[in-house]
Amino acid sequence: MNLLEIKDLTSGYEGVQILWGVNLRLEQGKLTTLVGSNGVGKTTLLSTAMGLLRPWQGTVTFAGQDVTNLPAYARAKAGMVLVPEGRQLFTDMTVLENLEMGAFSKRARASFQKNLDQVFELFPRLKERAKQKAGTLSGGEQQMVAVARGLMAEPEILILDELSLGLSPLLALTLFESLTQLKKTGLTMLLVEQNVSMALAVSDYAYVLAEGRVHLQGPARDLLKNDEVKRTYLGI
Repeated sequence: MNLLEIKDLTSGYEGVQILWGVNLRLEQGKLTTLVGSNGVGKTTLLSTAMGLLRPWQGTVTFAGQDVTNLPAYARAKAGMVLVPEGRQLFTDMTVLENLEMGAFSKRARASFQKNLDQVFELFPRLKERAKQKAGTLSGGEQQMVAVARGLMAEPEILILDELSLGLSPLLALTLFESLTQLKKTGLTMLLVEQNVSMALAVSDYAYVLAEGRVHLQGPARDLLKNDEVKRTYLGI
């Protein structure tokens, strides 16, 4: 079953078209990756899918329902959760308070303690720093908070924009390992990532975006072996 389906999507900013008829599907329980160079439209696609940007044409279907014209808050309430690029934490609030902000929906509030225990198990470092202000954490720890805050919303789909941006290789590896743990729970995820080799290594399916269009797609392992992908994105 496709939990999210984007069909013939075109979008842009202030009359400048960025996306040109993009088609993308997220299979339930799978980790799908969207890769591509800077400026090809990856974040524009996420913003349009989440309702932060209105599409010019095309449709967005979530769990069998057309959500193309729903506002972002309604999509979030339905279970589409975005972990944005740049983390966007409440830096003057503690780690725990940031996690509490993630549990805004009635469903999430009802499962608050269960979800909190799960994110602390996934990221033990956050439990140690629960009372520490988020702005005093390292970049990697702040990214953990951002992911954990998304999980506190009890998402049906977790969308992650540039998970490893600005992080050391070791911290990036820690976060990618957390994705493999989340895959085991059956959570559907969409990852936008510039670390192509690591993203493809943990994903089930992948799309390559180029010039606002889907240029390549297929099982992630197959794209890892694709000569064009290796030459363009992996430097091989």
